[in-house]
Parts: sequence; C-alpha cells; structure tokens
Amino acid sequence: MKAIGFMTSQAGTNAEALTDIEIDRPTPSGRDLLVRVKAISVNPVDTKVRKRTTGTAGSYQVLGWDAVGEVAAVGEQVTGYRPGDKVWYAGDVTRPGANAEYHLVDERIVGKRPNTLSDAEAAAIPLTAITAWELLFDRMCFDQVSGGEKTPGQRLLIVGAAGGVGSILTQLAKQLTGATVIGTASRPESQKWVMDLGADHVIDHNKPLSEELARVGIDNVTHVISLNHTEDHFDRLVEVLAPQGKFALIDDPETLLDIRKLKQKSISLHWELMFTRSMFETEDMTKQRDLLNRVAELIDAGAIRSTVGANYGAICADNLRRAHRDIESGSAIGKIVLEGFDR
Repeated sequence: MKAIGFMTSQAGTNAEALTDIEIDRPTPSGRDLLVRVKAISVNPVDTKVRKRTTGTAGSYQVLGWDAVGEVAAVGEQVTGYRPGDKVWYAGDVTRPGANAEYHLVDERIVGKRPNTLSDAEAAAIPLTAITAWELLFDRMCFDQVSGGEKTPGQRLLIVGAAGGVGSILTQLAKQLTGATVIGTASRPESQKWVMDLGADHVIDHNKPLSEELARVGIDNVTHVISLNHTEDHFDRLVEVLAPQGKFALIDDPETLLDIRKLKQKSISLHWELMFTRSMFETEDMTKQRDLLNRVAELIDAGAIRSTVGANYGAICADNLRRAHRDIESGSAIGKIVLEGFDR
C-alpha cells in the first residue's frame, strides 16, 4: 500500500524529509480497526516527531495523527464497529501514523464521523477537538452549559486562538461553557478568523496583555490556555490571571518556566497531552470515543464548524512537506488538510 515516511530526521525543505513509499498493508487483531484512510490533517506534533525521531534499522517511520476513513476490517475483540463504518480519530503517537492508505487504530479512541462534512472538512478536527475538550473539561474543570448560558465571573483567555487547537477550542468554549472567551491573534486576517469563530473579544498577544484586556473592558481573567510560545508570554499571563485562577498549556517551552511565580496567587498549573489516554491505555480511554461522537453531533446540529484553513490536495510526500514547512513557519491559520491518494 502507499504511504509517506522517512528514515532519518531532516529539515522540511529536504526532499528526504518525507518520501512516497510502499509498505505492507497491516492486519487488524484484538481491538484494532483497519481503516481505509480518506483524508488527513497535519498538526505540529507531526513536525516535532519528524525532527526528533529516526527510523530504526532501515525501516520507515510513518507520521499522521488525524484521519477520516472507512473501516475495512476489524480485530477479533472489536465490539463497536464493523466494516463499512465511517470513522474519525487522532490515533496513538506511539504507533505508526495515518499517512498511509490503510491504518490500524484502537476502537476505543475512534468516533463516528459527522454526516454533514466532507472527508477533508472532518479530517481537520479530531486531534484538536480532543485536545480542546480535555483542556476545558478534564484539566480546567469547566462545567458544561447549554443555550449560551453565561457563568458569572468566568473569563477564559486563549493564547494562539487562530491555530488548529485554538480554532476548535474557541468554538467549544463558546458553545459548552459559560465563560467570556477572549482569543489572542496578531494579524488582521487571524483576528478576523477568531472573531468569526465566536470569540467575545480578540486581543493582540504582541502587545502588553493587561493593556489589551483593559481596551476591551476586562481587568483580569480566571482561566488561561496557552497554546504556543508560552515562555514568551508567561510573566504577562501570570500578571493578568486572577487569584486562584487556572493556567493550562500544551506546548513545549524552549526555556524553563519559573512556576514559583504562580504561588502568590495560588494559581494551578495544568498540562495537556491528548495522547496520554492512548499511550497508557488508561481505564477511561473510551472518553475520547465519546467526546468525538459528541463533537460530531454538535457539527451535524450546526453548532460547530470545520476549522479547515487550507486544502493541499492529494496525500503525497510533496504536499505533506509543504504542509510541514507552513506549520513550522507559524503562518498557518486553522488546519491544513489533504485527501485521497494518487492512483
């Protein structure tokens, strides 16, 4: 079957960073589904693994942790799916990725894809939706509300709201929490993107945050979710966080954060990695299946929209290298998707 892989870590500009290859089609066993991949999206984790990981003993490493497809076969212990089911998922970073025609994934982290989106539109969502959902409800412990109900005093600041996670996080926060949602973005086009996703306010993270919040009539925030460049904003974020606030992040700061600065205000710190449940096969692993199904319902009801920023065409090495380069440059708005394999 066709796949895209690499043997050695290379810069995204190098033709060997990702290459078109042929590998054996896997066979499902246990709780695995064999999925025929229809569309994928590209995430920062793909670029990080590519830069940090080398294939072993001349074997190829296959990336890709966002996929939409159709179940082709199932393992003997599978109970929730059968061939022909249309599914979406983010997978497990400790296993081969979905940049291949067929892919194995544990049924416990797979959801039924929404009916109202195309394959490419749906592929933009799984990994970021899982990350955003776990941030809001597992790490920050927001209560779920409905009907636009506001929770007095809750003010959520999302740093990097125009990116992949930020784009779905903004929508989920508006739909399912009662918080006032403030997103950060620096360019006019990214600021418009965040406002169109439903943020109550958009401020510029390249300017003093306290002044930007004051500009929109806000003294401080009760929750901060930092999605990128946390080390650049850390001190200013601590400054604008209210006493007993919550601080969450998903990135890997280049420099150590002095978390002692959180003590005076009794600010709690939360780190999110959406692969934790699959990596450790936690007892609550099926929560990812359940939340993906809930997000699909929200999409089909018209409450959430796809976060596709660009479609780069067929799933092939040239297009994937381009996607990796654009993500590494920090220029991407929303998600980059690819669909179908050249025959």
